[in-house]
Amino acid sequence: MADAPKSATLTIGDDTYDLPIHSPTAGPDVVDIRKLYGQAGVFTYDPGFTSTASCDSTITFIDGAEGVLLHRGYPIDQLASKSHYLEVCYLLLYGELPSAKQLEEFESLVTNHTMLHEQMQYFYRGFRRDAHPMAIMTGVVGAMSAFYHDSTDIHDEHQREVASIRLIAKMPTIAAWAYKFSIGQPFIYPRNDLDYASNFLRMCFAVPAEDYEVNPILSRAMDRIFTLHADHEQNASTSTVRLASSSGANPFACIAAGIACLWGPAHGGANQACLEMLKEIGSPDRIPEFIARAKDKNDPFRLMGFGHRVYKNFDPRATVMKQSADEVLELLGVENNPVLAVAKELEAAALADPYFAEKKLFPNVDFYSGVILEAMGFPTSMFTPIFALSRTVGWISQWKEMIADPQNKIGRPRQLYLGETARDYVDIENR
Repeated sequence: MADAPKSATLTIGDDTYDLPIHSPTAGPDVVDIRKLYGQAGVFTYDPGFTSTASCDSTITFIDGAEGVLLHRGYPIDQLASKSHYLEVCYLLLYGELPSAKQLEEFESLVTNHTMLHEQMQYFYRGFRRDAHPMAIMTGVVGAMSAFYHDSTDIHDEHQREVASIRLIAKMPTIAAWAYKFSIGQPFIYPRNDLDYASNFLRMCFAVPAEDYEVNPILSRAMDRIFTLHADHEQNASTSTVRLASSSGANPFACIAAGIACLWGPAHGGANQACLEMLKEIGSPDRIPEFIARAKDKNDPFRLMGFGHRVYKNFDPRATVMKQSADEVLELLGVENNPVLAVAKELEAAALADPYFAEKKLFPNVDFYSGVILEAMGFPTSMFTPIFALSRTVGWISQWKEMIADPQNKIGRPRQLYLGETARDYVDIENR
């Protein structure tokens, strides 16, 4: 026998309204307020939409209190340890893990779409040399609709598929070329004999005079960074992609909007902020001073890279990322890099301090990813572009899900208006 439908009763003055309650497969119940304005003439007020579900989705589930992150039901630590980025891309896009044949075909498809239209080189050269790589990526991805006209019709399922593959395949090239342009080095073309992460590293660090031999430990660490950032439910940039998509905008414009949102320091810049903090600390002997400041309620200083807004217990991505960080630092060493030396000492000091354990301020994925990228030789200006590269598949998966949703309608948040009420215009000579 099916359970009786659940509802909530809202009382406004002398009137009451029954609001349906929907139960998800995981997570808290959701009160459906879609008809509230029509029935009662009132809106809800939720700045930041932190208590509002803007959509239903089958892609990613997060339980911050328990430290859970699932992609299509699979725990992120299992995916990061046993799988690799392109297999996770397939999972996010299509809902199931691929067979060996399906994965081979998907990897081949992505690999054979990594080249950029040759005329896009001239688009890069229109930027100043000191342009931030995120500014370049936002512009170049938005401009893809001017180069790939055959994949902008969102009502054509085949075109949506082509656009999805193109974005996943070309984003490493776009990001690597943004880096190369910013440092004045020639563009390096992708190679079809390399895997996704290795190709990206080579395009970033090879030069025509000397090729770059990709170390498998570094390639694996890069792949894990991609995997651990692939999707994170309805965060600010994903919601931006969905909102842009709700107007019927082409996929390249929607992803460019997501990149622009991710650029904000409150969103995608956490690992960069972490590295800047490590540089501010400067040397291991100053760590006790900064730990004391972090404990001082009257000091605004906070340890960046510790704790997480969503995960109130621990970041499930951090354990796997720590393993990669340890492997990378063992390979490359920290002797000649004071930032990495501070990172290692700070991690050990914080983990041994009861205050941080009590507050559940454990090192998060941003702490370890920043350490890895610094060790590999990336400047902090490339941290967020690499995040954008990683998150592209999540944005696309969410975009595809939204396009196919029969409930899809243009986003139109409401407001609590606190401005002037109607008043008459006053002629300038009377003001």
